[in-house]
Amino acid sequence: MSAAPSRPSVPPFAEPVCILGLGLIGGSLLRVLADTGVRVFGYNRSAGTVEQATAAGYDASSDLDAVLTRAARTDAVVVLATPFTALPTMLDAVAATAPNVLLTDVVSVKEQVAELVATHHPAARYVGGHPMAGTSASGWEATDPALFRDAMWMVTTHDDTPADDWLTIARLARAAGSYVVPAADDAHDRAAAAISHNPHLTAAATAAVGAGESDLALRLAAGSFRDGTRVAGTAPDLQRAMLEANAVALLNTLSATIDRLTAARDALRDTGSVSVLVDAGHRARLAYERIAAAAPEPIVDVRVGEDGWAEELRRQAHLARVWM
Repeated sequence: MSAAPSRPSVPPFAEPVCILGLGLIGGSLLRVLADTGVRVFGYNRSAGTVEQATAAGYDASSDLDAVLTRAARTDAVVVLATPFTALPTMLDAVAATAPNVLLTDVVSVKEQVAELVATHHPAARYVGGHPMAGTSASGWEATDPALFRDAMWMVTTHDDTPADDWLTIARLARAAGSYVVPAADDAHDRAAAAISHNPHLTAAATAAVGAGESDLALRLAAGSFRDGTRVAGTAPDLQRAMLEANAVALLNTLSATIDRLTAARDALRDTGSVSVLVDAGHRARLAYERIAAAAPEPIVDVRVGEDGWAEELRRQAHLARVWM
């Protein structure tokens, strides 16, 4: 196999960054940006998390008003990295204290976040984002500055997205080590439901069925059970917040999953075969492996800000290309 080409150099991220929420994603972002020389500071409600972050040498505080006052004074890019359920409170605080900052987020749903922004901070300069990175662990102890390296980071790309603001958030994702995937919010949510949120439910079902058999089954469990249930180990409240926030798209993928499983059950009962589902799944897995193993193909011939730039970025992203 030929070696992957070297990644394009990433220019330094010049703007200060303020991260609200220092759990796995927000804390890892704080660490990678600080470690590469970005002026970054963060907020977390838990004094314990703040103590851990500051003890490790990072700039953090549990005083939300002071942090947002600083963000307003320095014109920092503000990153919402709290659980979805905390966003209304965070948005109200940003609107009151730092209304003119550029705002982004790292939440795993996009349409619902955009609706919250429109309700709680309608004048916001907002470009949504979602890094496709994470583990089943949570909290500051789980943070890792390498978490976003070579990950895919969706950046909201609509026809009315300001080009300069989009470029700033795209460069932020690049500074964290990620590739940028331009997408519309609704397309992102459908994709996330299919490849992230639905697997949480199927993992939960697999884990529950396996554990319900007996401890003998769990003693015999090996790779397929371990890998197929990994995300079921994520804290239940975090899973629920993520899944329920994307309910509409998840209902569609869950229905498709149930339909396929029902058809497989009926075929097994009536013909003794599950070949249709197994073959379809095998083909899909090979398609994923082909895309995942190849060096990301860059989006070409698009100058952000020119006529039709957002539409063309979205079109090429649907061909599995990324912005570099």
